[in-house]
Amino acid sequence: MALILWCVWGLMVLVMASVSIYAARLGKNEEDQLFLADSSSHERVEQAAIAARLDKIRPVKRTALALVGAMSIVVAIYYILDMIHQFR
Repeated sequence: MALILWCVWGLMVLVMASVSIYAARLGKNEEDQLFLADSSSHERVEQAAIAARLDKIRPVKRTALALVGAMSIVVAIYYILDMIHQFR
C-alpha cells in the first residue's frame, strides 16, 4: 500500500513540476510594463498573447499543486495510522 501511495505522490509531483516548468518557459518573455504609445502595439499584442496562455495554464497549475498537497496529507495520515497500529 505504501509503495502505491508513494508512486501516486511522485507522479503528481512530476506533473506539478512539469506544469510549473512549462509556465515558467511561457512567461519568461512576459514583461511587466505598460505600453502607452501606439508604436508599441506589436509588443502589446505579443504580451497579451503570453498573458492569455498563462491564464489558461493557471487553473491546471493550481489543481496540480492542490493534488500534491492532498496526496502529501494522505501519505502523512497513512504513516500516522501505521504508527498508532504498531503501538497498540
